[in-house]
Amino acid sequence: MPTVARNIVDTLHASGVQRVYGIPGDSLNGFTDALRVAGTLDWVQTRHEEAAAFAASAEAQTTGELAVCAGSCGPGNLHLINGLYDAQRSRTPVLAIAAHIPSEEIGSGYFQETHPQEVFRECSVYVEQVSTAEQMPRLLRVAMREAIQKRGVAVLVIPGDVALQEIEAEPEAIRPALSTTVPAETELESAAEILNERSKVTILAGAGAADAHDQLLATAERLQAPIVHAMRGKEHIEYDNPYDVGMTGLLGFSSGYHAMEDAETLLVLGSDLPYQQFYPDAKVVQVDIRGEQIGRRARVDVGLVGGVAETLDALLPRLSEHRSSKHLDAMTKHYRRARKDLDSLASPSKRTIHPQYLARLIDEQAADDAVFLPDVGSPVVWASRYLTMNGRRRLIGSFAHGSMANAVSQAIGVQSVDRNRQVIAMAGDGGLAMLMGELMSLTQHDLPVKTVVFNNSSLNFVEVEMKAAGFVNYGTELANPNFADVAEATGIRGIRVESSAELPGAVEEFLAHDGSALLDVTTERQELSMPPTITAEQAKGFTLYAIRTVMSGRGDELIDLARNNARQLF
Repeated sequence: MPTVARNIVDTLHASGVQRVYGIPGDSLNGFTDALRVAGTLDWVQTRHEEAAAFAASAEAQTTGELAVCAGSCGPGNLHLINGLYDAQRSRTPVLAIAAHIPSEEIGSGYFQETHPQEVFRECSVYVEQVSTAEQMPRLLRVAMREAIQKRGVAVLVIPGDVALQEIEAEPEAIRPALSTTVPAETELESAAEILNERSKVTILAGAGAADAHDQLLATAERLQAPIVHAMRGKEHIEYDNPYDVGMTGLLGFSSGYHAMEDAETLLVLGSDLPYQQFYPDAKVVQVDIRGEQIGRRARVDVGLVGGVAETLDALLPRLSEHRSSKHLDAMTKHYRRARKDLDSLASPSKRTIHPQYLARLIDEQAADDAVFLPDVGSPVVWASRYLTMNGRRRLIGSFAHGSMANAVSQAIGVQSVDRNRQVIAMAGDGGLAMLMGELMSLTQHDLPVKTVVFNNSSLNFVEVEMKAAGFVNYGTELANPNFADVAEATGIRGIRVESSAELPGAVEEFLAHDGSALLDVTTERQELSMPPTITAEQAKGFTLYAIRTVMSGRGDELIDLARNNARQLF
């Protein structure tokens, strides 16, 4: 008879799962041996379980289908937790197999004992322990359906001895149950009444509008409304969009901020932008498939629970055509001016390499269907401002959870799905170093990921935050190796660039390389990523930072700061 572990493998295969990410361990032996014997699923071994969870999260975001990771008992599955938080907060269907200590030792303080059900509860939609072999098939079905239907993380905890027990059970194919959700007629009428009575309507759209591009543009045309997007909405919203006025939030720029600030009515479509300070004092209509999200960030006058596409289809016939385009014209004009200012910063320099210039070159030379994965920190800022989306490109990152070290780890998952697609990890030097062992995972699995390193020898975004809060930069400097040499040592093509003049040719060579490559670019440490608006508190903090820096004997940093940012400060 097959074992419990083999039944898990066969059920995953029947359900369309193609691979499992993880690291083997004694409590996981039954599962990994079942993978070996069955030969139906790929085992993608990473160098850290956190990377395995990130890879699964990125695969699921790429395909929209269930992805799987696994970890051995105790420290092994604990390492999964950060990547699983990312998947959970990104609303990504991931199943985690968390091996556990022997059943008879649970509760005894045994070697490597933890309590996985407690540990994973906050980062999952479902977590349960399998206590007997007969129990497993049912709990596996439940876990997979919870992950798929709720678009979150499900964790199945399995003691190693239970995984090795024999069982009489047939594998079952678990597939999504598709549906549409449309708000009630009365709610649609109330929303239309608010949207029709005001002339200055702005739309804020997020990742929830991913499949509603046509409806979104039709709504903007009817309301003569500029469209602002959040970071996770960028890849879905900004392309082929004459109503786009850019991003808002801390990563955005001024036109998106003002389009929100000047609105009389805000229509929020599938967005959970967390920063309350960027919401206007206006009437708010919010559409979200998750009713519990309504009003979480700002006071809402009408909340519509439904999918964005089907809700807009039902709402559009009720909307009056707005005759005045004054609000829209003013905001799109502001956007063109803001876009021109941002583009002017992405230029070569004889003295240094501006990170904006690097991001611009990557954008210009990348494939039309490239997948970009920026590390949390300054790479996300440059990705948000300089990558051009076209409906075929993808932009995936730890945008909700905000974890460092996501870029290369997530690239493993995306490239595993399609080895012929161009996958570009935009790594920060701090993020790359944090899980640098995953460069060896790229080599081991022959994954042709292209990793560009924004190497400013610092935790750059943290330094910007410190400046804004009035603190002298401390504890943020990084003594980096030559990352190109490190890449070469792991079997990856390494290229290092230290001048703007060399950069265009190096980017071309880097992206054209047949296989995995790493481009190590020494970018300007003192580059400021300016937010869309400067608050009085931030201005006060920056002044305090300047005074404290001079008094600590580091006034030369202020000179460098002024010289490198004169284009945007003065």
